[in-house]
Amino acid sequence: MSSNKEKNREIINITLDETKSTVKRTTDEAIKEIPRYTKAVNEYQEETIQATKDIADNFLESQKEIIHSLQSLWIPYVENVQNSYWSYWTSPKRATENYARAVSNVTDSTIASTRLANNVLYASMEAWKTSVQHARDNAKEFSRLNANFAKTFENVAKDSLRDFSDREVQTHSRQ
Repeated sequence: MSSNKEKNREIINITLDETKSTVKRTTDEAIKEIPRYTKAVNEYQEETIQATKDIADNFLESQKEIIHSLQSLWIPYVENVQNSYWSYWTSPKRATENYARAVSNVTDSTIASTRLANNVLYASMEAWKTSVQHARDNAKEFSRLNANFAKTFENVAKDSLRDFSDREVQTHSRQ
């Protein structure tokens, strides 16, 4: 009976050790992937910033071409209406400056939005990291509690069995 008990314990230990080895192998493989994920996030951020810059540059270049193309028509028109409804747009130069400022503000806002989105991503990653740490600590504590419970259960069972055996011996000796 004792050899069966030892054999079962050995089989259980081997099975759990193999599972532990599998978990280690899986986590090691996941750790190896971290540089790839980090690179992907960095590339995403760089690509987003570069795309924002390219969009603004292309848009400004097209606006420059449009303004130059229409300038000969635009100047007399603006000069004719500058003292009426469009007093804020006093000249083609002023209109171009205002327009360029508006485009610059849109570009700045887009980059600021990207920065905010990245900050949210980082904050979420930090929150996730904290959650994982808590899960790790809690799992460790639950494992410790379960092991203590099993040991207590084992001791109580042994004590009960011993008490039962002692009562059986006393009962037989009285008869």
